[in-house]
Amino acid sequence: MATTSKTPRRAFSGIRGFILIALAALLLLVAGVVGYVLFRVLPNVPALDAVTDYRPKIPLRIYTADKVLIGEFGEEHRDFVPIKKIPDLMKKSLLAIEDARFYEHGAIDFQRGVGAVVANLRHGFGAGGASTITMQVARNFFLSREKHLTRKANEIALAYKIEAALSKDEILELYMNQIYLGQRAYGFSSAARTYFNKTLDQLSVAEMAMLAGLPQNPSRHNPVANPKRARERQHAVLKRMRELDYISEDQYQKALDEPLRVNTRGQEFDTHAEYVAEAARQAVYSQFKEEAYTRGIRVYTTILKAEQEAAYNSVRRNVLAYDQRHGYRGPEGRIDLPDDPVEREDAISEALGKRPVSDGLIPAVVLAASGKAVRVETIDGDEVNISGAGLKFAAGALASSAKEERRIAKGAIVRVAKDAKGNWSITQVPQVAAAFVAIDANTGAYHALVGGFDFNLQKFNHVTQAWRQPGSGFKPFVYSAALEKGYSPATRILDAPLDMPGENAGATWSPQNDDFKWDGPITMRRALAESKNVPSVRLLRAISVPYAHEFIGKFGFDAARQPANYTMALGTGAVTPLQMAGAYAVFANGGYRVQPYLIARVEDAEGKVIAEAKPPAIQQEDQRVLDARNAFITDTMLRDVTRYGTGAAATKELGRSDIAGKTGTTSDAVDGWFNGYGGGVVAVAWMGYDDPKSLGGREFGATLALPIWIDYMRVALAKRPQEERPQPEGVVRENDDWVYAEFAESPVFTGIDLDQQPAVDPNAAPDPNAPLDPNAPPPAPQPATLPPKEKQQLQNSLF
Repeated sequence: MATTSKTPRRAFSGIRGFILIALAALLLLVAGVVGYVLFRVLPNVPALDAVTDYRPKIPLRIYTADKVLIGEFGEEHRDFVPIKKIPDLMKKSLLAIEDARFYEHGAIDFQRGVGAVVANLRHGFGAGGASTITMQVARNFFLSREKHLTRKANEIALAYKIEAALSKDEILELYMNQIYLGQRAYGFSSAARTYFNKTLDQLSVAEMAMLAGLPQNPSRHNPVANPKRARERQHAVLKRMRELDYISEDQYQKALDEPLRVNTRGQEFDTHAEYVAEAARQAVYSQFKEEAYTRGIRVYTTILKAEQEAAYNSVRRNVLAYDQRHGYRGPEGRIDLPDDPVEREDAISEALGKRPVSDGLIPAVVLAASGKAVRVETIDGDEVNISGAGLKFAAGALASSAKEERRIAKGAIVRVAKDAKGNWSITQVPQVAAAFVAIDANTGAYHALVGGFDFNLQKFNHVTQAWRQPGSGFKPFVYSAALEKGYSPATRILDAPLDMPGENAGATWSPQNDDFKWDGPITMRRALAESKNVPSVRLLRAISVPYAHEFIGKFGFDAARQPANYTMALGTGAVTPLQMAGAYAVFANGGYRVQPYLIARVEDAEGKVIAEAKPPAIQQEDQRVLDARNAFITDTMLRDVTRYGTGAAATKELGRSDIAGKTGTTSDAVDGWFNGYGGGVVAVAWMGYDDPKSLGGREFGATLALPIWIDYMRVALAKRPQEERPQPEGVVRENDDWVYAEFAESPVFTGIDLDQQPAVDPNAAPDPNAPLDPNAPPPAPQPATLPPKEKQQLQNSLF
């Protein structure tokens, strides 16, 4: 009995002794490694300039004038956030899973080291790791990630050196700003924006744990590429946080159950200004080349956040409205849907992954369709049922009589959208293009720029790159030229058929009005307000094409792109929306040329200004290109365009008396424009197809571009006072209209006194000085007189 009772004790004693010997051997081994590191490796490790003088590769960032981030460029998405500004729970999330004893050990955690040695002895080198935060900093800055003893020894040596040079907080600060976390994101602040579109202080416990799990293997635990593995790693982090009492049981359970909304579409910004950001990027790159993407340069544009958002939303809304008016074209494509659920999901994911995302227009695959309901699966994996009003736009494609190419059926790839009330509908990506730009009338600073419907779909910037016919939007410059020749808004011009032999490649050219109506003799003011083509051609003929062609250079137009013939009066040349904005600014500011500019200043990573736009001097006489009297009188005519002419909706909708502008519609409605200003802001809206074709027989600048302009101006002018322009010296009133003093009572000004005056026209121009009363009928035009000896001369030119 005694013998049997002692046998287990001896066996246990032997095992304990073996363990003690093994542990002692391990400690000796660790001590030997440490000694080797301290005396043989440490003296030969590189200097620590990379960490003691840390200069992270911070990308180029673009901001609005009110400091809202609108763009970021660089191979590495990175922010540098001081440790004091990193939320405490974010730090604890990381330390819980990576190095819980970080603030207790000195570079090496021997407790974890013993466990790692055991794992390596049992399963081979590399099976277990005990890298501390400090060791990872050493590896990330100086070493590769290859698993061999020499690299490990250097890592340990560097860790000791780093601990001696920096405080624990400084080391953690380096780590949390430097570590790679997938999706080109370096550092936790950048990762928070990349994965969740949030700042660090906005993250939930669940989101912090998700990010804290990434350093071990950013590829394997990437929530975009591997959501299941990322979730498993997140749960491990949360469990460890609970064990260390970093979070309560209630926080733990809530974090486990919290559904994560991971951003799968790349970095997004609060304000859509992609064309602005790209233009600024190009400008900075031209000066700093590749360094622009690593120096942490910050570019502050002149763009105003509220106005940019108004411009973007207005362009989107009105382009979609145009697209809806012209009908559903049919699905974007079709795929076969396998019966096997897994294969079906793969097919849907592959098909939708190839579709570019457009804000609010979500690609989806039709799972089932009938005339009363359509069920789709979106790119996010959600199933959506659409019925009722949501099918109205595509009703024709759901009818049994629909042509095959337009039919919506199982496997069709469509776009769906959700309105503010959460209702879904079938929609489509518009094919028409659009552009909008707004600048300060006095300085030229951009307030807003939208180069197209969607930058993700098309990078081409229509504001600066699209050369299009301006149509009737060009007429004010011809009328302005006529003022210098002695004509006035009261000059009467015959609106009647006009045949011009030899003007159409040798044949007769007979210009037409858009409405194909003739009103007889009308004033210049009314001709411009109602955008009459034939009177405009007669006016150009009177002042001569060479004179007008030279005169338009005052406004910044490229003379080589404007025809040197009578079609110039109808805007058959080529301009960009930006050119039109600069040209109309001359009328808006009283006759001065402005140079539009986008970048206000450029700062380095420390906030030092390295480039700055010098604010232009306002209304200096050396910048004057147009007589103040000319700008004043033309302005009164352009205000009438928006009071009772083709742009009357502008004044009616905005309720201001300082709104001025001109619609523009080219032949066959290929281009639609509105160019105008008010409250010191000049804005130009344009719509058209990149491959020029008609926008529709019932579409005009007033239906296409003017609504965009009004929607923007409603925001831009909300806090701007109305501007009433003072009468300049040298203009007088005669026959109820303005004229240069030196031309008063001249034959050119008074026009032609026909033997038979036209009947009173209820649509004639009102007195420009009369109070703005949209409900009052405008007065009839006043008859003008002409000395008999001058009658025939002017009749030949104007009539």
